Amino acid sequence: MPRKLLLSLALGLLLAPVAHAQTVDEILTKHYETQGGLEKMKGVTTRRMIGSMGMGMPGMEAPITMEMKRPAKRRIEFTIQGMTGVQAFDGEKGWSLMPFMGQTDPEVSSDEDSAKERDEADFDGVLVDWKSKGHTVEFAGKEMVEGAEAFKLKVTKKNGDLEYHYLDAETYLLVKTEGKVKRRGTEYEGEQIYSDYKEVDGVMVPFAMEMGAKGQPMRQKMTFSKVEMNVAIDDARFVMPAKATKDGDKKDAEKKDAKDAKTPEKKKGE
Repeated sequence: MPRKLLLSLALGLLLAPVAHAQTVDEILTKHYETQGGLEKMKGVTTRRMIGSMGMGMPGMEAPITMEMKRPAKRRIEFTIQGMTGVQAFDGEKGWSLMPFMGQTDPEVSSDEDSAKERDEADFDGVLVDWKSKGHTVEFAGKEMVEGAEAFKLKVTKKNGDLEYHYLDAETYLLVKTEGKVKRRGTEYEGEQIYSDYKEVDGVMVPFAMEMGAKGQPMRQKMTFSKVEMNVAIDDARFVMPAKATKDGDKKDAEKKDAKDAKTPEKKKGE
C-alpha cells in the first residue's frame, strides 16, 4: 500500500474524534441560536405557561399552569372536576397533592422520584451547559420525527440515565425526547413531542407538548394559550404546604393539653 495512502488513513483515524465532537458542537450552537441565543435564554429567570391538558377522552380537558424559576424550581397545577392537583419541586425535594385520587394532604416524593423531578426542573434543559453539568452528548445520526428529518443526539446524564434528544434538521429546534421514565416504582420507555413553536420575548417556546409511552398511540397532550417570561413568582409557590387537617387538629390538641397542665385543678365544692 502506498505510503501516502497509509498516512491519509492514519490522519483520518486521528482526526475522527475531533470531527465528531465538532459535529455535536455545531449542531448545538445552531440549536442555541435558533432558540434565541444563550444570552437571551439564560436571561430568563421565570416562566409561566397557561393552557389546557387533554384527559384522554374527546372534549375532556383540564386547565393547567406550569411555573418554573431558576435554578431548579417547578410547579404544575391542574384542575379536574373542581379539584386542584399539584406536582412541584422546591429545589431540593418533590411533592404532590392529588385530591381527586383521595390524597387530601400534600405528600413528599420518594428520593428516587425527587431525583427525577430535579432533572425535569433544570431550567435550561440538559443540552445547555451539558459539559459543566457532567453530561455526555454524542451524535447518533438522523431519524424521521413526525414526518421530518431530525438530528439524533444521545445524552448520557451524569447520573447514568440515557436519553435521546431530536433536533429538527432544518430549524434545529427540539422536536422530541425519549428515554426511560420511572414513576412510583414503575419503569417504561417514554417520549415527549414538542411543536407549535412561537417567539416569546426573543426566545422560542413550544406551545404544544405530547407525552406517553414510546410506540403507543395514546398520548397526553398539553396546549398553551399564554406564556410569560420573567414574571414575579414567589418562592412559596414551590414549597409544600403544611398538612391541613390532621396536623392542625394535632397541634390544637397539644396546645389544649399544655394549657390544662398549667391550670391548677379546682377543689371540690368550688
